[in-house]
Amino acid sequence: MLALQETIRPSADLRNHYNEISRQCREDNEVVIITVNGRGDTVSMAYEEYKRMKARIELLEILAEAEGDVKNGRVAPVCETFDSLRNLLREG
Repeated sequence: MLALQETIRPSADLRNHYNEISRQCREDNEVVIITVNGRGDTVSMAYEEYKRMKARIELLEILAEAEGDVKNGRVAPVCETFDSLRNLLREG
């Protein structure tokens, strides 16, 4: 997995240098942390990177749920699962 480069900039830069920050995010694939009074406040990142990150998080949530199902015995043999899917497809 590729680690994203992070840059920290004050909130005044967001007002005064938005185009530069936007380019940094999109072209350099950087995450820009905006600070207010020296403390982290918001994060700016390229929209495409946001969508990739969101997809990875959703996949991890699905995998964690599946792991919980396995640990709690909520499983079925794969042949039964595929038979059920085939039946659903035939009915639909």
